[in-house]
Amino acid sequence: MTSALTTPAPRAGRVDRPGAQVLAFAIMAVALIILPLTHAVYPFFVMEALCFAIFACAFNLLIGYVGLLSFGHAMFLGTGGYFGAEAATVWGFSPELSLCVGVVSAAVLGLVVGLLSIRRQGIYFAMITLALAQMVYFFYVQAAFTHGEDGIQGVPQGLFLGLFDLSNQTTLYYVTVALFLAAFLIILRIIHSPFGEVLKAVRENETRVISLGYKVDRYKLLAFVLSAALSGLAGALKAIVAQNASLTDVHWTMSGEVVLMTLIGGMGTVYGPVVGAFIIVAMQQYLAQFGQWVLVIQGVIFIFCVLAFRRGLVGELARWIR
Repeated sequence: MTSALTTPAPRAGRVDRPGAQVLAFAIMAVALIILPLTHAVYPFFVMEALCFAIFACAFNLLIGYVGLLSFGHAMFLGTGGYFGAEAATVWGFSPELSLCVGVVSAAVLGLVVGLLSIRRQGIYFAMITLALAQMVYFFYVQAAFTHGEDGIQGVPQGLFLGLFDLSNQTTLYYVTVALFLAAFLIILRIIHSPFGEVLKAVRENETRVISLGYKVDRYKLLAFVLSAALSGLAGALKAIVAQNASLTDVHWTMSGEVVLMTLIGGMGTVYGPVVGAFIIVAMQQYLAQFGQWVLVIQGVIFIFCVLAFRRGLVGELARWIR
């Protein structure tokens, strides 16, 4: 049964071995730890990129390993940000509890949206998620606790676990890195678990998986909720890092940006969304002087990557190594 569910994998190569995965994770972790010591980049840029990297990895879990394209994933990022910010600002919750509130709120929304959309496939699924995301967006525009276009400002950072003062930028940076690595390991574990193998089989041949007796809709719904919950973590963490939650994170353009991050880095690869997130955030940060032309530049880069790197940057690199 297990072997029947194993999807056709690429030819065996060094990048597919567990040892290579461990080495790549160790290099990424060490690089993030020593990065502030080099003074090469501004720590806030890295923290923001890590928040979006969690978001992109969560989105990649859905599209890259289940084959479901959501055009409304920003609603989970924004929901986690709003509820996490509300918990910290109004309810007086500690940072870790605020993060939990953001995760739970996004997971609940993901469950509702998943139950409404998961039975559809292809463009129908994408359009349903987009429509629901627009409904959520207009709800947040009108809701009193979100303060409309002003958003929730001055989110307190507080003491993480009662020990680490997040108002200190260095402490905030390393807590953000730790949370990112934890989320990344969770996603890595999901991908390489028996559950993840079923998801890959659903992506390759859903009819065959159904014929083997698996409740495919349940697997897809669970994957959708997990992706939403991790997106909520990204949103809540971003609200604490930036000390605000705004409509930007729940707008449909954010759903487009996460698609861009995933495709540029490499859809269906473990590290591709991380690379894509850093590229897109770097473009927004360092090309800000070009104003609206940033969107044009992003479009050109996207077209170039689609034409020249059809598997994404990490996907093409992995193929070259094989």
